[in-house]
Amino acid sequence: MEPRRTGMARDWESIPRGSADLRLVVTDMDGTLLDADGRVPASFWPMLRTMRERGIVVVPASGRQYATLLAMFGDRNPHGAYIAENGNLVVADGRTVSVTGMDAADVVRMVTAVDDAFRSGLRDVAAVVCRPDCAYVSRGEPKVIREASRYYARLEVVPDLRNVDGPVIKVAVLDFDDAQETAEGILGVFAGSHQVVASGRHWVDVMDHGADKRRGVMALRDAMGIGAEQTAVFGDYLNDLEMLSAGYWSFAMANAHEDLVRAARFTAPSNADNGVVRVLGRLLGVDVEH
Repeated sequence: MEPRRTGMARDWESIPRGSADLRLVVTDMDGTLLDADGRVPASFWPMLRTMRERGIVVVPASGRQYATLLAMFGDRNPHGAYIAENGNLVVADGRTVSVTGMDAADVVRMVTAVDDAFRSGLRDVAAVVCRPDCAYVSRGEPKVIREASRYYARLEVVPDLRNVDGPVIKVAVLDFDDAQETAEGILGVFAGSHQVVASGRHWVDVMDHGADKRRGVMALRDAMGIGAEQTAVFGDYLNDLEMLSAGYWSFAMANAHEDLVRAARFTAPSNADNGVVRVLGRLLGVDVEH
């Protein structure tokens, strides 16, 4: 039976200790697993080792690039699974499970809209065109490269993003002021045909209409034969919303957007309070190292 959104999230401490039979744990990164300084908490690594010993597949799910996620987890999560680019690329044990591309003409229209908004002085924005293997920008200023490099380990500056060869799986838009305004404004025209999702205060992701993290989780569940009752999902922001319905054990962080709190089955402590690791400790009956 697939989980439903209850609108009445329960506190994580109401869960009996050691009560979950997990096989799949999927966690967003920024605002969820990562601490207030944007780092993986030290207590996560022994928990990861415990989960791997129990045969539980642990999946970072992020708007970040696959290469970025692999650099963060690869050495400690060999043969692991990753949901990258907000679900547009799913990789397990180095094998592509699913990839969702975009129409080339649509990509050109999006890049043009962002460039026009920047050049007219309407908004301080920059487009990032994402392929499975690399991401590309045309604005090469240090502030753009610095921010984009946080999420895209493989990043190249090119003269014109319209000339990037496919397959393109996502157009990310960096807004140095307010991403939600850009999502509703210059990118609003694409909302009818594409997913236009604010993935953070300064980022908007534009993708194929059917692409989101939930699709990525379901692709892994189907490939591995894992049910909803064996799946735990953690998130905090709007690009995690659909994903919460892919697992019975769905958690909205204490710092989560209100829409996620309404959608989740349970609440968790905030990312700054080691929420993901503490909840996993309760679900699995494992003491959390500090």
